[in-house]
Amino acid sequence: MNKSELVAKIAEGAELTKVQAEKALNSFIAATTAALKAGDKIALVGFGTFSAVTRAARTGRNPQTGKPLKIAEKTNGKFSPGKALKDLNAKPVKAAKAAKAPAKKK
Repeated sequence: MNKSELVAKIAEGAELTKVQAEKALNSFIAATTAALKAGDKIALVGFGTFSAVTRAARTGRNPQTGKPLKIAEKTNGKFSPGKALKDLNAKPVKAAKAAKAPAKKK
């Protein structure tokens, strides 16, 4: 799913126009980015947690020459899925088994 498809789903689900849904999505992205840059954590219960993770500076190697080089410290955004997202695989498998089970009975 790309951004325009997500905007269409949000518009349909929230009974908004596509323009309003896109503004809401862009606002969410901007607020999340600003919070992570400020070092805050965003927890959406049942969905997941957005946080900023800093990777320490380290020494790496140039793969062509083998010479050591310094890799600077870097901060990235991280998403940790909540319980509902972690259990996504379990639910369709159970539904598939339940759908197949009656077909096997004679």
